[in-house]
Amino acid sequence: MRATGMRALGDKSSDKSQVQVIARAAAILRILEDEMEGLSLGQIAQRVNLARSTVQRIVGALAAEKFLIAASPNGRVRLGPTILRLAASARTDFVAAARPFLAQLSSELKETADLAVVNNDHLVFVDQVIGSQRLRTVSAVGESFPLYCTANGKAYLAGLDATAIERLIGTIYERRTPCTLTRLDDLLKDLKSVRKTGVAIDREEHTSGICAAGIVTRDPVGNVLAISVPVPVQRFYDRQRQIVDRLRATKEALERHLMVAAA
Repeated sequence: MRATGMRALGDKSSDKSQVQVIARAAAILRILEDEMEGLSLGQIAQRVNLARSTVQRIVGALAAEKFLIAASPNGRVRLGPTILRLAASARTDFVAAARPFLAQLSSELKETADLAVVNNDHLVFVDQVIGSQRLRTVSAVGESFPLYCTANGKAYLAGLDATAIERLIGTIYERRTPCTLTRLDDLLKDLKSVRKTGVAIDREEHTSGICAAGIVTRDPVGNVLAISVPVPVQRFYDRQRQIVDRLRATKEALERHLMVAAA
């Protein structure tokens, strides 16, 4: 009986060690995100607060599976084709999952509905359903926009604290239109109302003549999904409440769908 108990204790210790290795590997992968030039083992060790020897073992295992590859002859590593292929697959999955909800939103409002993902300090549009109005807004899939002056970008920023926002986008921003908020203090004031309502508004801040409302959510694996409805200013304010209500309903319906799909 004593020996059995010792084996069980050993099994628990082994499980804990394996989970710790996975967590450390995930931390290494995360700090290499957007590091196109790669990082050295010493830089990685410093950022994840691990011994260089530990980092070397984990990096070696990740490299064997092509999650990491050499970025330079002097030992730098960067994300490899396996992790990039998995990321592309995840993006394809959530674009496909969100598409019916995007289409329904566009149909209900007769306006364009956009789906975007966050890439560092910009949004990248990955899908769009064009509205049926004669005067309508259209953006190219693959096009990128700043976070600070777009509805879906501000919806994402509202989920961060002031320090994180400053670190991500700085304190002074390019003026895109006369309505653009160009200073962090002004942006933070605007984000207070976004946190209360859950919906961000672009009041001709990115493009003159176009307003938008936007929300963000996440899928079960953490991908940020940003949905926005851009509308010519001529009819935006008369329809703002309806647009906001339909965006909230779309977010709730999409989140329920994603949770059921993940179960």
